[in-house]
Amino acid sequence: MSRYYFVGSGIAALAGAAFLIRDAKVSGKDIVILEESHDFGGAFDAHGDAKKGYFMSGSRMFEAHYVCTFALLDTIPSVSNPNISIKKETELADKDAHWFNHTRLVDRDGKIPDFHTMGFDERDRLDLIRIMSTPEDRLDGKRISDCFDNHFFQTNFWYEWCTLFAFERWHSAIEFKRYLLRFVHHFSTIDTQEGIYRTKYNQYDAIAVPLVQWLRSHDVEFRFHTRVTDLDFASGQLITVTGLHCQSRDSDKAKRIEIEEADRVFVTNGSMTADKHFGATDKPAVLERDKKAGAWQLWEKLAQGRPEFGNPLVFNDNIGESSWISCSVTCKNPLFLQLIEHFTGRKPGTGGLITFKDSNWLLTASVFYQPFFVNQPDDVAVWWFYALFHDRPGDYVKKTMAECTGREMLEELLGHLHFSEADKKTILDTSVAIPCMMPYITSQFMVRTGKDRPRIVPDRSTNLAFIGQFAEQPDDVVFTVEYSIRGAQSAVYELLNLDLEVPPVYKGMHDPRVVVDAIRTLHR
Repeated sequence: MSRYYFVGSGIAALAGAAFLIRDAKVSGKDIVILEESHDFGGAFDAHGDAKKGYFMSGSRMFEAHYVCTFALLDTIPSVSNPNISIKKETELADKDAHWFNHTRLVDRDGKIPDFHTMGFDERDRLDLIRIMSTPEDRLDGKRISDCFDNHFFQTNFWYEWCTLFAFERWHSAIEFKRYLLRFVHHFSTIDTQEGIYRTKYNQYDAIAVPLVQWLRSHDVEFRFHTRVTDLDFASGQLITVTGLHCQSRDSDKAKRIEIEEADRVFVTNGSMTADKHFGATDKPAVLERDKKAGAWQLWEKLAQGRPEFGNPLVFNDNIGESSWISCSVTCKNPLFLQLIEHFTGRKPGTGGLITFKDSNWLLTASVFYQPFFVNQPDDVAVWWFYALFHDRPGDYVKKTMAECTGREMLEELLGHLHFSEADKKTILDTSVAIPCMMPYITSQFMVRTGKDRPRIVPDRSTNLAFIGQFAEQPDDVVFTVEYSIRGAQSAVYELLNLDLEVPPVYKGMHDPRVVVDAIRTLHR
């Protein structure tokens, strides 16, 4: 009898377990998910209540060409309505909250500029075409800023693209190229954000909870407070895991899990939300620099002397370039939603992202369709914002974002909206603002070479696969739910030698209509 072990319980592990059951016909009783924290979901970490405030590190966006994601979610019942799938629930939610942005960019005066014009000059256009056509191996070790003149980073296109996907100019040119190719079909709607949407609720409630319920109904075993600290390997040329070393929070004694020849091991190497820290309305979020999370420690240990397992230090050794801060806001007064609806001309949750392009922090706000939490009262609203430059002083609060409490961060954002002093005070006094510092949130975008991420199933591996944001998948893009789910599906199919194919990545460059629309956008 084979056993299947997952290290970590993020969306990649949850999806991998589902693919084992659905496609490989594995019994759930033979699947074990080992998680060092007290809960499942990984970056799907939305929690809280109306009184103390709801909080989360972030919220993911979706689009129609997440084929692996929606193929999986089409087989998992929704929690809010077990008679429909998560996919169907998401489609219905998009009909209610279809995005069409009237206020994608806001300037320093609180005015809405012409954000439909991209602002390219001829060199910008040529540089975009050049990077999209350059082979990846010629972009090894290059930053985005190595490929463009400074003018490019002042265009509306850059402001709209970088805040939608969280790119900084010092990030990897390889990843930027992949995004340009992967989402070329969104060039023509980068301003209005049509075709982008969210799940009905936050992704913990909308995806993680129903998926875990489905896995538990198939008797999948979850072991929480269990950190995997090392793997044992058989001697010889092949890569064969023979044991897992685990440390339980409830016991000082380490434990070894014996891995038999027919067993399979799936490791989530690295984590975007590792060592995140939530502050409070009256407390800043703390930057944790000690790499306490097991996902990074395990990968660093496994990679020692094994180049085929990648190089984690490329991704986690420069917190200054991989960190930023978000802030979750719980409103206990309808005033903010009323004012934002008047300002944007759209009902909350239907307008898309709002970026304050001249703000020192480069702030971006996202007002969700309500309710955003399953247990959220009707008279409470939740929204969220983040900034890409948390080390700069604010325009209204003369501190860096990293030094600010949640209330001070909210005060800074409200300043950019130019609400009246009385309205700002009402909103501040009736809101809970919980900041979240994330040291590695864009670590997957760090400058790299083609060898720094391990293959999903490394060469010569007989029973080990890597899953998550730091396992290499050609063509697809990190920092998406699709990347995690596609990687998990690939790992299961390849490691179990299933006669099944993972759906191909959508390539809009092969569609003449998409290419024509993209070219027109370059000249807008």
